[in-house]
Amino acid sequence: MDWLEALILGLIQGLTEYLPVSSSGHLAIGQALFGMENGEDNLMFTVAVHIATILSTLVILWKEVNWMLKGLFNFAVHVPMGDADLKKNAGTRYVLNILVSMIPVGIVGVFFKDEVEAIFGSGLLIVGCCLMITAALLIFSYYAKPRQKENISLWDAFVIGIAQACAVLPGLSRSGSTIATGLLLGDKKEQLAQFSFLMVIPPILGEALLDTMKMIKGENVLGSIEVLPLVIGFVAAFLSGCLACKWMINIVKKGKLVYFGIYCAIIGAITIVCSLL
Repeated sequence: MDWLEALILGLIQGLTEYLPVSSSGHLAIGQALFGMENGEDNLMFTVAVHIATILSTLVILWKEVNWMLKGLFNFAVHVPMGDADLKKNAGTRYVLNILVSMIPVGIVGVFFKDEVEAIFGSGLLIVGCCLMITAALLIFSYYAKPRQKENISLWDAFVIGIAQACAVLPGLSRSGSTIATGLLLGDKKEQLAQFSFLMVIPPILGEALLDTMKMIKGENVLGSIEVLPLVIGFVAAFLSGCLACKWMINIVKKGKLVYFGIYCAIIGAITIVCSLL
């Protein structure tokens, strides 16, 4: 991997992590176009750019993260809490929603990690099909008009977490799936982008930690990838991630996800055709 490829892939990761078009699917397409094969080099690069996008989330949403940390502290100090206490402490309730949303993806990570990794190496056909599913979900959520709720409930958080767990498939957008699911449940779009971006921080950090430990067990942690492309990819993913995170929150508030659905349908169809040729 040279510096230009790292720059392009870093920009792809940073932009598509927050836009509802699937970062994993676009990374797979980008790596295929560059003729890259699955291996330790790609794994190290993937871990680096994922950490970069998590850092961009922390930067853009630091005020909300700090508020969540205070809620987590209150949760640790005052457990068990009654319903009245939870209603008074919005930060604690929000942290509980985040924790509940992590349950489905945690189950997938523990019990189905090998199966998911096998799917990632199965070619672009699955990426194209999942992009089509993402398109259908985004378009359907745009036209559906469920009755809106005041707050995201624990049940809603769990269902949105199931959507996040399904989105481990390459091409099935995590942000698109979680935000669209929340919209279909009747949650306010103003709250969903922020919740979607914050709920992914623990799973991605956990996955990055596991992958890093896996590489450290080997003799060569970096594989054959050079430091410069790795740094360039990291910086590109971080900066583009900051822009995309801020942009996406405004887009969700305006309710324009249908255009991303059309984009996913076009890219998905092209990917399916190319994979069959």
